Amino acid sequence: MQKQSNQWLIPALLAAGAAIALWYYWAGVTQPTPELTPVPEPVAETPAEPPGPVHPLATEDSEPGDQPELVPLPPLDQSDEYLKLEIAGIFGDSVDDMLAESGLIERIVATIDNLPRSHVAERIRPIGGLQNPFLVDGQDGSGEYFINPDNYHRYDALVTLASTADLASLIDLYRRFYPLFQDAYVSLGYPDGYFNDRLVQVIDHLLATPEVVEPIELVRPHVLYEYSDPDLEALSSGQKLLLRMGTDNGKKVKDTLRELRGLVTTM
Repeated sequence: MQKQSNQWLIPALLAAGAAIALWYYWAGVTQPTPELTPVPEPVAETPAEPPGPVHPLATEDSEPGDQPELVPLPPLDQSDEYLKLEIAGIFGDSVDDMLAESGLIERIVATIDNLPRSHVAERIRPIGGLQNPFLVDGQDGSGEYFINPDNYHRYDALVTLASTADLASLIDLYRRFYPLFQDAYVSLGYPDGYFNDRLVQVIDHLLATPEVVEPIELVRPHVLYEYSDPDLEALSSGQKLLLRMGTDNGKKVKDTLRELRGLVTTM
């Protein structure tokens, strides 16, 4: 049976092939030949110039007019004592005990750069950790935990410093020391970056921290506590910090950040 099928199949395939060949020939000789549209020569693109700062900062050296004679900035690696004196003049001498002993500008820059990320290493923070322990309600074996509202008071001193600071003096200090902040930012691995732009990005990121209804529920899958809401747990380290401060403290910090943003984007 297979042999008989092949006997009629082979002539049929040959006939079909001949018909197709004749059709292509007829189409080629009877149809008008389409005009060829010339393809333009590719134009070499001019490399784009690197974009400049979005929020350029006018430093003391770039401002016209009479300026009081300023002490030249020290090198970045010798700037700690100078900056600490300036900070103490704005916030008071008590703030000196909170500040890191060395690498202050580098720590400030690295911490700001890392706030939108998942973690800020303690070794780069410019301010020491809080002494009071983290308090949690619900440690009764039920598996349900909530942030104890007393935790929010751990941040009261820092929030008070931030919300009552003379921002005009703080911005003046930032502007005078800005070349060192920029140097520290470049040293992080941003040779074409502009630190003031990064500062504005981070402020905007923190201002986008969602408002939450307290008490905030936690889970403890391992040693550390996590937010039970996966959306909150996915927030950045900076946004989680604002949540840990509590609603009232978080609002004060956001108000200060809005004011600060207006100052660093209009100088």
